[in-house]
Amino acid sequence: MFSAASVLCVGGCGGVQSALDPAGPAAAVIADTWWLMAIGATLIWALVMVLLWYTLARRQDGPEFAHGTSLIVAGGLVFPSLVLIALLVYGTATGRSVMATEQPVDLVVEVEGRQWFWTFRYLDSDGRPAAATRDVLALPLDALVEFRVSSADVIHSFWIPRLGGKIDVIPGRVNTLRLRADVAEPMRGQCAEFCGLQHAHMSFEVVTLPAAEFDRWLAAGGDTPLPSSALTPADPAAPATEPQP
Repeated sequence: MFSAASVLCVGGCGGVQSALDPAGPAAAVIADTWWLMAIGATLIWALVMVLLWYTLARRQDGPEFAHGTSLIVAGGLVFPSLVLIALLVYGTATGRSVMATEQPVDLVVEVEGRQWFWTFRYLDSDGRPAAATRDVLALPLDALVEFRVSSADVIHSFWIPRLGGKIDVIPGRVNTLRLRADVAEPMRGQCAEFCGLQHAHMSFEVVTLPAAEFDRWLAAGGDTPLPSSALTPADPAAPATEPQP
């Protein structure tokens, strides 16, 4: 039973949409933070259970607790305060690292969320659209990409779990997010904000290409099919396809 549960738990840490299977530096920092907090919470829970067992198993006619007030102050005030301060400092430094605001970007992609699809416009060095895709995102390997996200209708949320955190996609506003893909493995993005009855269809696939291959694809205006049978460049102005019942 234990081994089966372990297999299920470990299996849940991988996959095309797992934040615990990072494929870029931002996601790696987020995954490390998750594991740190998970292990720390488990250790604190174990400590509380040990103290609870000690209290319940103690003889009722035994001697009274020594230094009870000191134990309450240390365990109920000092220790939680130190843990929260440490998490605040670590989380602030982690957030700065994830944002990568001080690093130069290699590519800018304009992202637009719509009911019920995504469009991606890839800008050249002059800031002009060089290619566009729909519901598939092409990325060069080992390149820092700045995503400028906006919405044409309602609030969405742009999220590629294997590359980093999510960001809100708000009508009338452009938010930025910087991510880098370090491995050429299958990845999937998803709208993480309920945006209507067909919210579940707001997903997209991520295709990572070597830098030279991506440059050739971009120079061709995105007309060269991406290396996937189901992924081809699409006209961003085309109407959304309604799912069949």
